[in-house]
Amino acid sequence: MGFIIFLIVGGIIGWLAGMILGKDVPGGIIGNIIAGIIGAWIGGALLGDMGPTVGGMAIIPALIGAIILVFVVSFIMKKMSHA
Repeated sequence: MGFIIFLIVGGIIGWLAGMILGKDVPGGIIGNIIAGIIGAWIGGALLGDMGPTVGGMAIIPALIGAIILVFVVSFIMKKMSHA
């Protein structure tokens, strides 16, 4: 059950990051989950485990990491489409 909660929290964090930036995460729901999980890893590496934890993810660092990831991915996708 913990793994399912981990995936749900990852999806919500990825979705929130896309909403905050006003950008769609490529891949839909799966992309949101991946962005949230990778974002949690990035945020954890940069900020540690500060703030509340849900499903094994520290929410604030995960959200900040997901925002960074979505921004970088959207920037790269934009540059690739113009090339």
